[in-house]
Order: sequence, then C-alpha cells, then structure tokens
Amino acid sequence: MTRAMRVHATGPLALVQDLGRSGLSGVGVGRSGAADRGALRQANRALANPEHAAAVEATFGGLEVAVLDEGVWCCVTGAACAVQVDGRDVGSHAVFFAEPGARIVLGRPGAGLRSYLGVRGGVAPGEVLGSRSSDVLSGLGPPPLEVGDVLPVGVPADRFPHVDSVTAPDLAGEVVLRAVRGPRDGWVDDVDALVATPWSVTERSNRVGMRLGGHALRPARDQELPSEGAWRGAVQVPPSGEPVLFLADHPVTGGYPVVAVVVDADVDRAAQLRPGDPVRFRWVEAP
Repeated sequence: MTRAMRVHATGPLALVQDLGRSGLSGVGVGRSGAADRGALRQANRALANPEHAAAVEATFGGLEVAVLDEGVWCCVTGAACAVQVDGRDVGSHAVFFAEPGARIVLGRPGAGLRSYLGVRGGVAPGEVLGSRSSDVLSGLGPPPLEVGDVLPVGVPADRFPHVDSVTAPDLAGEVVLRAVRGPRDGWVDDVDALVATPWSVTERSNRVGMRLGGHALRPARDQELPSEGAWRGAVQVPPSGEPVLFLADHPVTGGYPVVAVVVDADVDRAAQLRPGDPVRFRWVEAP
C-alpha cells in the first residue's frame, strides 16, 4: 500500500514546510520552516505527530490533492478556509479522514494568508540538511509543489489523536506587533516613527520579508554598515526608508540597519498578513 498524495492544483504557492534547519546560520544556511510555526505545531498536535513533522503550506488557498492507495487522517490549520473532501465540507481546524482516491480541496481563506494541510505521519519528501522545508531564498529543500507531484506520507506514531478539532485563530482586523528597539535604532532619524505610523503590507512581500508602506524612515548617518547576522522578526530599513520585517526565509546576514526586532511570539501573526492589510508596532522592553 502506498501512503502518498498526488498534487492536482497548487494555488498561488504551495510548499512543504517543517520547523526548519536549526544551528546552520554560521555556515550561511538559514532556518526557513513554516511561516506560521504555531499553525504547523497545532496541526501536528491534532494528528499526534511529532511537532516538527512536515505539512503543506498553502498560500491563499487553491490547493487540491488526491489520496493514493491508503487513506489518511488530516487537519487544516492556520488561516481558516473551506475544506472539502470529494465535495463534502469538512471544515478547517477539524480532524478528518480521507479515503483512498479522495480529493482534498482547500478554498481561499476569509482572513489570513497561509493554511497548513497536516497529515498523520507527516508529508515525507527527502530531507536536505536535516529538514524537509522549502527555502524560497536559497532554493534548499523540496521545490514548490507542481501539478502531478507525488508527496510521500510518513509512518504514523504509535499514539493516536485525542481531539477532533482545534481552535481557529482570529486573523481579522488591524494587527499590533510588539517590538524591541535596536540594535541599530540610532541609524534612522526618528525610530519612534515606527510605532507612531500606521503601516500597510505591500504587494512586494513574501516569505523572505514583509515590506511595509505608508511612511519612509529617514537615515541619520551617511555611512555604510558592515553585514551583520539577521534574525526572524528583525525590522530592517533599506535606503528607500520603507521597513522590511524579516520572515521565515530571511537571509542570515544583512547590510542595512535593524532598528527593531518583533518579539518571536508575534512573528507568526505577521506571517498571516496579506498585501493591503494594516499593521502597527508597539514598543516593549526586552525580557
């Protein structure tokens, strides 16, 4: 029996993601992994998978897969969307079974951007440097899914799920991201403009970074900054003055000043913002 799914539609972008490659930034390899790590962990908890098991990250819906020879248990988390199995509504954030030959279809989410199709046993293409994550910046890991691809499904753990549904997040409305100043907050003329300004997500955003429009932060120094290590959640200011919030596939170094860092607990929420969505920042003290 074959535990696998065949891809019939991908939507705008569908990627295999786990929790990424840790401990390799010193040799120039970014972590990557799910843009919304909490959503991935939630799907894996619902299915009794290890928390690092890989799932399919679907950007703005449109994913369609067919189950091959052996049925699978699934759960869709992240941005809530319509989920159908052979035309039957099963809903997101609920555990469901798909028989052999069944087609699973994810609709467009009403709010939020990224939904996660988790499968009991995890999707299991070959690992690259210890991870199944697809890094769109470096090209490491499985390439973006295409029609006709076959996704192997791993062997389920011995334990069984103890829930049949999980809580869907509220992804509507303006988002306020908590941020810590620095380390290069003195490299812009007025770093407090970051929290005083209402921003909007631009269409130039992706898994590498969320680019913001609405204001330009003016440089305070006519100098170049040597490349420094970068972190998910860093708010970098390029010469345009429009901030960029680094997301899952950010580079491991950057040459523009990082004027703030969004607290890690809020970065997953940032990854669910769509182009045009409003967002604000609020200063907090470093723990």
